[in-house]
Amino acid sequence: MPLLDFLASHPLAFVLCAGVLGLLVGSFLNVVVYRLPLMLEREWKVQAREILELPTETPQKPFNLVLPNSHCPHCEHEIKAWENIPLLSYLTLGGKCSNCKSPISKRYPLVELACGLLSGYVAWLFGLSWQTGGMLLLTWGLLAMSLIDADHQLLPDVIVLPLLWLGLIANNYGLFANATDALWGAIAGYLSLWSVYWLFKLVTGKEGMGYGDFKLLAMLGAWGGWQILPLTILLSSLVGAILGIITLRLRKSEASTPIPFGPYLAIAGWIALLWGDQITDSYLQFAGFR
Repeated sequence: MPLLDFLASHPLAFVLCAGVLGLLVGSFLNVVVYRLPLMLEREWKVQAREILELPTETPQKPFNLVLPNSHCPHCEHEIKAWENIPLLSYLTLGGKCSNCKSPISKRYPLVELACGLLSGYVAWLFGLSWQTGGMLLLTWGLLAMSLIDADHQLLPDVIVLPLLWLGLIANNYGLFANATDALWGAIAGYLSLWSVYWLFKLVTGKEGMGYGDFKLLAMLGAWGGWQILPLTILLSSLVGAILGIITLRLRKSEASTPIPFGPYLAIAGWIALLWGDQITDSYLQFAGFR
């Protein structure tokens, strides 16, 4: 195809296209991060009422990733298409609602910007290839689930499990690892944190992490193979400990305050998948083993 040939021969154009696509996806991820937990909560309530044989509630208005249209949480002003252009609309509106002038959360443009930059970097690193397509999907999924976990301490199966299967399918064709390494990566990823969870619970009688973390590490293992797991666990523990202490001090929270581990796993897994070999080689050279 002429377009693909053009992008293949013009790397900068491909990176820019991926960045713009990332901005658009980032705008959609803002919707997913806000609405998906509410959708799951509604679904759980319906299931609970069915199990408890309680009367069905009055049907509510449609609420999903498409309906209702996005609106200002303060004045209910429906956001027009020109007010929903990633980054540009926020800057044009001066960070305020066009109707009631209430401030718009800075998180929305920051998520869009982060998604655009990460997408552009992935395109620059892998070029026009199937690896870029797979890594973009993984990056977007990790960004969404990290934000949801930070807000609700929830890693939705509806995001984690499809990405786990997609990683196994992609590596059946050797996209990032061979099929055997991907399979054992998923198994070892789940069992490693599952074992830590039960050991911690037997010793302390408390739950140290959620089952979503097991599935997330299994998903990362399915994409990168079992080889990325040690580095992922090491990096996530290190970053989690440092940022966790900083967060507790800033919020003046107690040590017993739960801190979501999913974002640290996601960041560490993304880094290990992209630069795992280089980091490991650098460490071995620094330690004098090479």
